[in-house]
Amino acid sequence: MKRSEINTIMRDAEAFMDAMNFKMPPFAAWSPDDWRAAGPEAREIPAGQLGWDITDFGSGDYAAVGLLMFTIRNGDMAHFGEPGAKAYAEKIMIVEEDQITPTHFHWHKMEDIINRGGGDLLIAMWNATEDEQLADTPVTVNIDGVNITVGAGETVAMAPGSSVCLPPRLYHRFWGAPGKGTVLVGEVSSVDDPRGDNRFHEEIGRFPQIDEDEAPLHLLQKDYTTYYPHA
Repeated sequence: MKRSEINTIMRDAEAFMDAMNFKMPPFAAWSPDDWRAAGPEAREIPAGQLGWDITDFGSGDYAAVGLLMFTIRNGDMAHFGEPGAKAYAEKIMIVEEDQITPTHFHWHKMEDIINRGGGDLLIAMWNATEDEQLADTPVTVNIDGVNITVGAGETVAMAPGSSVCLPPRLYHRFWGAPGKGTVLVGEVSSVDDPRGDNRFHEEIGRFPQIDEDEAPLHLLQKDYTTYYPHA
């Protein structure tokens, strides 16, 4: 992806979140110079992989296969389970109409995916076989406190306000419903490790290679070691 494309996606995201009255934490707006000047007191941000995460999953077509995520809070997997350690995480995501997040599961993370507003979120789910393939068995999940059972790969529509609880090893794919508008999607989960807890059914590129055709507007998670001296 080009850095100019990423910067445009960030600007559009900030405008959309503002229109949805969703307020971001202060570090979301930090510039590269802000990061260069930041002291060791900000170490929790890179340690927890907080901040901007924008990917086209190696597709080369972000509008068709891509996702914007911003991790607001997260524990550190290195200290998971220790007394007093943060055991939870929260993200905000933006999903466009027909923009697919590829089929994947998480080895350890349990998560609630929440439609925070905008259009409808469509999600398809599969149980995983022992050899990590897509099972053809019915899937039982909890949606807004109610257990439901759907067929393998069946599409479930989630209107604004609705949420689904996804346990580990449950394959899922989601996208915005056509004709319904951009979706603001929340995620509340156990501690998240985006570098090692994802199992994609198809081989994809989780973090994009970036063509630095202009300076970053805000840093991506992968940029911290370049700009933040205490990362």
